[in-house]
Amino acid sequence: MPQRTWLITGVSSGFGRQLTDQLLERGDRVVGTVRDTGKVSDLLKRYPGAFHAEVLDVTNTAAIHEVVERSFAQRGRIDVIISNAGYGLFGAAEEITDAQVEHIVATNLVGSINLIRAALPHLRAQGGGRVIQISSYGGQVAFPGNSLYHATKWGIEGFVESVAQEVAPFGIGMTIVEPGGARTEFRYGSAQVAKLTPIYDQTPAHGFLRMLDAKNGLAPGDPARMAARIIESVDVEPAPLRMVLGSQALDGTLTTLRKRIASFEAQTDLAVSTDFPPGE
Repeated sequence: MPQRTWLITGVSSGFGRQLTDQLLERGDRVVGTVRDTGKVSDLLKRYPGAFHAEVLDVTNTAAIHEVVERSFAQRGRIDVIISNAGYGLFGAAEEITDAQVEHIVATNLVGSINLIRAALPHLRAQGGGRVIQISSYGGQVAFPGNSLYHATKWGIEGFVESVAQEVAPFGIGMTIVEPGGARTEFRYGSAQVAKLTPIYDQTPAHGFLRMLDAKNGLAPGDPARMAARIIESVDVEPAPLRMVLGSQALDGTLTTLRKRIASFEAQTDLAVSTDFPPGE
């Protein structure tokens, strides 16, 4: 197994931390971004030569470019970029403030876009590499009370699917990872909830409150196993465009896509009715 160098955003917790732990344990090198280096002080002590922490807020575009430039300059080559930093925001659309809308879009969508854009010239110059975007099966399936999170994940998936076709000729593979519910801080700690209003209490928009309460049962996904599958995907050629992690996520995605396809197929006559007649 070749030693690789990875650049991963958001490594203080969740999938980012799981990925970093496993990679360092197997002998790879990791540049991990955090907002507080104190949360990875143990890694800095245990892996002084293999782990390097960069302080980064992914809403700061200039800082993204600085970290990417510095990381490639110091290490010569980075094999894998993992865009992982992000968070969930729950609440009905009208309960979410303008500031909350702007921040989650800046973090989950614009930050991910700018990280990938900053890395592509370096990956192209070195003759290839891999980009992994951590999304969610919420990039394919939508639930009430989660509209802004879905907006960011559906958006980043469209971006990556397009860019993957642009950069394939340069040996750059891109993968969208769509995990289902997992026992990480994303669900049980870092999730942000809007200022809820009673008018939505008995509606589907507040159904997420049950999901966020661990007393109602933990998510089925094992973050360690999910991280291992993500790491293994780098050895798959060509790069898988999408990876769904978790049986519930796969079942939910397939059910949604089948309904969507059936809805499109039912519109055949409608679609044709808007074309110019043949020969005109």
